[in-house]
Amino acid sequence: MHTIGCWLSIFFILPIVTCPVAEDLFNWKATITGPADSPYSGGLFLVAIRFPPDYPFKPPKVTLKTEIFHPNIDEYGNICLDILKEQWSPAITISKVLVSICLLLSNPNADEPLIPEIGNMYKTDRAKYESNARGWTRIHAMG
Repeated sequence: MHTIGCWLSIFFILPIVTCPVAEDLFNWKATITGPADSPYSGGLFLVAIRFPPDYPFKPPKVTLKTEIFHPNIDEYGNICLDILKEQWSPAITISKVLVSICLLLSNPNADEPLIPEIGNMYKTDRAKYESNARGWTRIHAMG
């Protein structure tokens, strides 16, 4: 259900928007709408995408610029997502990367967190995790 909800949110209700920054085709920005089935619902999250010179043979550097309370995204916006590292393939599109980030918002991977404390909270006190995530979303992602 999370997957279907995220896809509907992305492609039919509130689309992801991407564009190059100024005239630099190696530097893009995107906006992801928080999935409706998550504590990030209603938030708008700015994403920076930096393409290396050897793209698509190397993955882009993707960071979240909006502060977020999430076990797989650290305070610098680094995102723990396998397709941005060891599972990268030249066949992966930027759309797939952005959809994967959206899915990560709906389904955090608490077993491989960038922030262990948040990962532990997600596993042991889901209500507290969701309350904190909603609070951060209201403060940082709802203009």
